[in-house]
Amino acid sequence: MRDYIIRRLLGLIPILIGISLAIFIIMQLIPGDVVSGILGIEQTPELRAMWEKKLGLDKPLVEQYLSWIGKAVTGDFGESFRTGAPVFPEIMSRFKISAELAIMGCIFAWIIALPLGIISALKRNSVVDRIVRVVALMGVSIPNFASATLVILFLAKGFNYHTPVKYVGLFENIGTNMEIMVIPAFILGSVMAGSVMRMTRSSMLEVLRQDYIKAVRAKGAPERVTIFRHAFRNSSIPIITLIGMQIGSLMGGTVVIEQIFSIPGLGQYTLTGINQRDYPVVQGCVLFIAVLYVVVNLLVDILYTYIDPRITYN
Repeated sequence: MRDYIIRRLLGLIPILIGISLAIFIIMQLIPGDVVSGILGIEQTPELRAMWEKKLGLDKPLVEQYLSWIGKAVTGDFGESFRTGAPVFPEIMSRFKISAELAIMGCIFAWIIALPLGIISALKRNSVVDRIVRVVALMGVSIPNFASATLVILFLAKGFNYHTPVKYVGLFENIGTNMEIMVIPAFILGSVMAGSVMRMTRSSMLEVLRQDYIKAVRAKGAPERVTIFRHAFRNSSIPIITLIGMQIGSLMGGTVVIEQIFSIPGLGQYTLTGINQRDYPVVQGCVLFIAVLYVVVNLLVDILYTYIDPRITYN
């Protein structure tokens, strides 16, 4: 196991280098630049040259990339072109907010998806199964920005309720924090739940057809034991794979939700950096999210060995 983890970690190096190179090139190709945004109508050739030198944009692109990635390896993502503040501490402070939103979204998704997926498989082709499949299809079909807008309009028009605009931390006031986070987390979770629900249903149906499930039932095992100890456990590998992928992508997928609900998380920070052409902010955020994604998927692979003893990594 230790050798496998080391190999996987070493394999992440070229992946992260490729991601960092891709985002660096993409940021250079975006129309507009940060110097024009800073100077505005006061821009002159002299002032532009001064700011480019100050921000290090007068150097060749290869030198800019090597300088940035060399510092990023040590945890230094540079300083924001707009505020001059170090990027990495800002990422970590906002990551806590996005992580809370993503974790709550995952909890909502699992609470909704796993029981409904299991019930749908057990009652295949029944009315309940058809309803669950329609709900799952709606979950994967409706984008989260549309769901968020509809929910805000429904609460405002139907109940004259508006979610708080100013963010309050979890440890500052739990009640207010939950009031801010529950609705966007539920919207995120509902999108994730659709895919998990469909995967749970299909995996359970495949396992329930196996001969060993019939043997367990023939021995007189209680249905609860048959379903949860044998069927669900053996069908959980593809479900966990999907969940692992969604957890990683959820950190980047909070951009729209955070913007709509004015949540100052990592997604909103990234979007602001893009709008302002703040290269260190965008590159740092994307690279940080990429690291999270690959680490989560590594943890999922390790988790396989605890769920299914037949899986080993040599």
